[in-house]
Amino acid sequence: MTPKLTVFGEVLWDVLPDARLAGGATMNVAAHLQRYGMDVSFISRVGHDELGAELLAFMAQHGLDTQWVQTGETHLTGIAKANVSDSNEVTYKILHPVAWDYIQFDAAAGQRIADSGFFVYGTLAARDRTSRDTLLRYLAYARVRIFDVNLRPPHYTREQVLELLGFANIVKMNEHEIREVTGWLTPFENEKQAMAFLIDHFKLDMLVLTRGAEGAMVLTGTGEFHRHAGFTVEVADTIGSGDAFLGAFLYQTATGHSISDSLEFACAAGAFVAGKAGALPAFGETDIQEFIHAPIVH
Repeated sequence: MTPKLTVFGEVLWDVLPDARLAGGATMNVAAHLQRYGMDVSFISRVGHDELGAELLAFMAQHGLDTQWVQTGETHLTGIAKANVSDSNEVTYKILHPVAWDYIQFDAAAGQRIADSGFFVYGTLAARDRTSRDTLLRYLAYARVRIFDVNLRPPHYTREQVLELLGFANIVKMNEHEIREVTGWLTPFENEKQAMAFLIDHFKLDMLVLTRGAEGAMVLTGTGEFHRHAGFTVEVADTIGSGDAFLGAFLYQTATGHSISDSLEFACAAGAFVAGKAGALPAFGETDIQEFIHAPIVH
């Protein structure tokens, strides 16, 4: 049986100097999971406008179920202006408020979450009260809660992030985020110390740390530790590479692969996307396996 996953959060248009790309971290993760053949539902909201209609069409075209993507009358579809002047560190100016700040609770969606093996959520869609309150209600339905700590200043507070960490079973964050979050609670010594601290403090089952070009690490609640050095690739931009990593890691773990194999596959997926323009370049599982085994990419 194909594992069920539900993803909650933002969907928007990433506006680049020369293009407009469908995006939003949570939508990207959902799209990657669908691409791997997972039974995935995505909960979000767009505006009743041309950009919202185009996003719904984009998701449908890519096979992503839009049943739980609401259409609102009062707020515009989300937009983020991406600054890609530094290809290794993309920054965003995110419009606020927009439709996905007003995701309404739906009992049927809550049942879908209860029926799912995994529930994925992030930080950005919790920036305003309506969507945050909806998320908190949905978390009560979830079996395994996966928190993607995607910090986008100024769209989060320390209190909000710590609250969301308190619900999580599995957490994914990058090397900048772990330094900031750990520093709120205890002196930061090194990444492995910080991982162990956060696992103990929040009673996590697993913490996944992405480290850009240096790969990623995983530490479990039982002390199992894995590290992958990553793959060398000529970076086009890093838009969506972390989302590709998370989607690939969840796909592998949900289908019974070991943490070590899941980590390698996820690092390869993240590097593959970093080598392409945009968050959702065309690829499949076979492309990632070939990428892993091609000597030139190591």
